[in-house]
Amino acid sequence: MKKIFFATTTLAIALLMVGCSNTNEEIKNIPKPSDNSEVAIVEPSTVETQLTDETAYEAIQNYCNEKYGYTPASSSMYLVKEDETDNEYQIKFRSYTGAFVYFYVEKETGVTRMVEKVPDLDIEEEAGTINVFDYLNK
Repeated sequence: MKKIFFATTTLAIALLMVGCSNTNEEIKNIPKPSDNSEVAIVEPSTVETQLTDETAYEAIQNYCNEKYGYTPASSSMYLVKEDETDNEYQIKFRSYTGAFVYFYVEKETGVTRMVEKVPDLDIEEEAGTINVFDYLNK
């Protein structure tokens, strides 16, 4: 079994290396732009640059509404903006059970890591990830 695995792996690596190799002749044949040609400048996606603390908060509010039935008028639940770093926003949600869910929203991608904490039971665990862009304008 080990011999078959080793042989298959070796063959796969060899095939990948052959497909990725470039000869000097191939590199020389790459066309070069002429001096009078225009260079196209591609702007970064505006979707990624539009994530602000307000839009992140709105998306998390929509997520909490969908998942926990949260509304701003809820008396036993609340949602607050916490810390902000260069790379992420932190938003805290308190559910009616007294548990907290911390949302760590990456500013560039919108990928959000969730951590659930139950202070009374001294429990803290990862609760998954979401993308806040999936919960905007809901």
